[in-house]
Amino acid sequence: MKAYVLERYGKGQQLKRSDVTDPVAAAGEVLVEIHATAVNPLDGKIRDGAFKPILPYKPPVILGHDLAGIVVGVGTGVTRFKVGDAVYGRPRDRHIGTFAERIAVNAADLAPKPANATMAEAASLPLVALTAWQVLVEEAGLKPGQKVLIHAGSGGVGTIAIQLAKYLGATVATTASATNADLVRSLGADVVIDYRTQDFTTLLSGYDVVLNNLDPKTLERSLKVLKPGGKLISISGPPDPAFARAQGLNPLIRLILRLMSAGIRRRARRAGVDYAFLFMRADGDQLARIGALVEDGAIRPVVGRTFTFDALNEAIDYVDSGRAKGKVVVTVQ
Repeated sequence: MKAYVLERYGKGQQLKRSDVTDPVAAAGEVLVEIHATAVNPLDGKIRDGAFKPILPYKPPVILGHDLAGIVVGVGTGVTRFKVGDAVYGRPRDRHIGTFAERIAVNAADLAPKPANATMAEAASLPLVALTAWQVLVEEAGLKPGQKVLIHAGSGGVGTIAIQLAKYLGATVATTASATNADLVRSLGADVVIDYRTQDFTTLLSGYDVVLNNLDPKTLERSLKVLKPGGKLISISGPPDPAFARAQGLNPLIRLILRLMSAGIRRRARRAGVDYAFLFMRADGDQLARIGALVEDGAIRPVVGRTFTFDALNEAIDYVDSGRAKGKVVVTVQ
């Protein structure tokens, strides 16, 4: 089959389109013919080598974290899916590889594709929707009437997080450019702050939750808008000791991550705020619940741009440029 392979780590490194051995579904796995995948900033960071301490992939390796496609084979013990089923999912860490024509995925990482979504729309959802769910539902426990600030509302995570927060009954503020203000309002944002001309720390106060996916300066400034007892949850770092323990990292890496996050954790304690770093995990059951929200119209996929499989490297470059809104999807079949 055809796949895009990272042959060595390197910033801006191009993935090589190659012929590789077809995968086989092992026990508990499902073999999926990929119809569409999506590009995430995470792919570029792994390519650059930024995640080697915590995600030690050994090149040559196939990248890619999102998929939508058709089941073409099932391993022993799989009862949730059968050949011909339309599915979507995010393969678990160390088992990624959706920049390819086929992939064997643990059945627990998949869910039925939302019936009202195209393959491209479904492929845009898994990583960002799981991130939004795990931040807002699991970590924050967001409740009706609470207030949440979602940074970068027009991005992949932001477009889904805004919709999910509104479904949960929260008041939603977001930062975005003036160009994307109408988009985020259409998704349900109650307060839109132009990050180029306005200072969110002077306009917002008394918030219960902040979802940060931006730089360390924005992370620290976000403490100012939270009320005591609020929660600052970052998906862009720095990783905290709880994450290091959950990943089972070696003592040296755990110490390094503890030191990296010491400053923000100390400032959060002084402000009476809880700080947490979240690195999303694969979860087919959560995707099934998200799929139901898509079918009910509570969440709609936001596909900003679509590329063909031949242009996958161009899609990665486009995401790296920082100009993308919503998700960047790559059609494979």
